[in-house]
Amino acid sequence: MHVKAVRIAHERFPTRDHYPYDLEVLQTTDKLTFTTPVTLFAGENGTGKSTLLRALCWRCGVHIWQRPVDTRLDMNPYEQTLQHMLDVEWTVGPVPGSFFGSDVFRDFTHLLEEWAYDDPGQLEHFGGKSLISQSHGQSLMSYFRTRYGIKGIYFLDEPETALSAKTQVALLRLIAEASAAGHAQFFVATHSPILLACPGARIYSFDQAPIGEAEYAGLEQVQLYRDFLSDPAPFLTPG
Repeated sequence: MHVKAVRIAHERFPTRDHYPYDLEVLQTTDKLTFTTPVTLFAGENGTGKSTLLRALCWRCGVHIWQRPVDTRLDMNPYEQTLQHMLDVEWTVGPVPGSFFGSDVFRDFTHLLEEWAYDDPGQLEHFGGKSLISQSHGQSLMSYFRTRYGIKGIYFLDEPETALSAKTQVALLRLIAEASAAGHAQFFVATHSPILLACPGARIYSFDQAPIGEAEYAGLEQVQLYRDFLSDPAPFLTPG
């Protein structure tokens, strides 16, 4: 593991009344330890898993490639400050890495296209082809295969939103192989029962405060998928 633990420094919180500092999981969780190459963040929407994932990504020095956010009517001055409230424990020292989120991948592919226009050799780092010219699933897997073969720390925010079930299985295999090779560490925020089944991974549930470890079979989303696939009729009954 490149990152051994992260401490949430509550004493440095600038407020407890505004997002993200009003999230109970952040107010009550002191420290998360990482003893496996793959750590999974599970939980309902709005529980803070993506918020903490992105803050940890920034705190580890990994840039999130995306275009500037347009001017908003209601700006939150605290929205991207959580990274400064995290203390990271490294095994040796910082390593490079990358962030994947379906909402920013499109921005990244267009930025890469602009770079490749001046330097076509840039594409060799991502499968040798323009990511834009491939189908969405193909471009994603080209990115995953080339990027995750490099030593580093990798953050994925709900990648299943852009992937078919078959491609999720392919990504799961790739993550398992890369982590087993010993060069890559993964942090994945996900709802996917496929990705949550990653062998040997530690699962942290954000459906409780403080954040705690959870077993795969006991996760609400896993139970829901299992029950629905067994008999969808009760879920479709009005009321």
